[in-house]
Amino acid sequence: MRFGLFIPQGWRQDLTGIAPAEHWSVMNGLAQHADSGDTWDSIWVYDHFHAVPEPNGEATHEAWSLINAYAATTRRVKLGQMCTCMSYRNPAYLAKVAATADLISGGRVQMGIGAGWYEHEWRAYGYGFPTAGERIAALDEGVQIMKQMWTDGVATLHGTHYQVDGAQLAPLPIQTDGPPLWIAGGGEKKTLRIAAQHARFTNFDGSPDGFAHKSAVLQQHCAAIGRDYDEITRSANYNVVIAATESEVDDKIAWIEEHYAHTLPEKAPGIAEDFRNGPLVGTPEQIVEKLTELRALGMTYAICYFIDAAYDRSSIELFEREVAPALR
Repeated sequence: MRFGLFIPQGWRQDLTGIAPAEHWSVMNGLAQHADSGDTWDSIWVYDHFHAVPEPNGEATHEAWSLINAYAATTRRVKLGQMCTCMSYRNPAYLAKVAATADLISGGRVQMGIGAGWYEHEWRAYGYGFPTAGERIAALDEGVQIMKQMWTDGVATLHGTHYQVDGAQLAPLPIQTDGPPLWIAGGGEKKTLRIAAQHARFTNFDGSPDGFAHKSAVLQQHCAAIGRDYDEITRSANYNVVIAATESEVDDKIAWIEEHYAHTLPEKAPGIAEDFRNGPLVGTPEQIVEKLTELRALGMTYAICYFIDAAYDRSSIELFEREVAPALR
């Protein structure tokens, strides 16, 4: 099993209380930590403009700006976004941005891509909010444009949502055929069909039952188009709350509620409870047991989020010492 690490960027209220002038130092320090060891195969950022679970003005740093910064300051880890919203950037432009980042990083960029969902930021930034079907159709067209540009250096597509006519890309990405596509989302009729056609990685529901079901749907789509299902690495994202004892896990859940109470006092108890109910909450032994169960279902790439990462690395370090080696 391989592991990715989300680097806090404010979107989930995870830089609250840290002065903006210190944000880059904190974020890059965690990236350097991940890059210097051998636990983390990749580091990840979110592609959003407004904070969650509500747009309350908390810091939210832009994803591709960070990707290029990490491309320049790290040397080993792969660099991903979970996930880039196709409609936030013209796909021909996005293909060029990713190709430049791939060059800067020496061929380490991953392309996490999805249809988008956060209605408030869509409307606030002037993108409207198309129907789910329209957003997924735009995802499909955009992926086609990016793959043309990365493979051939030029793209032409006269689609419903995007029209490009001889859009050029030079130089090509370092990685042959461009950054690996991570198609994120579990829509069973369309998103997983697009994933079967184009993805090298998928990312969907990480609960055991949900993961097994989405995997079965993906397998059906692969069979329908003649794609080898085993070519696609299936991943999921996890909130990790880890401590040496169950009592200390309870203390960390209490800290999460206290932390969110600074910015979202009415929602803090519910947020803490959501964290408590996640699959990867417990002692190292309990988390190893759950990941072993998930690995048996075909989940071989876990992308981990630690809410306390910007303030205290002890959770990350415990995971590195006692969980990752058991799954390696």
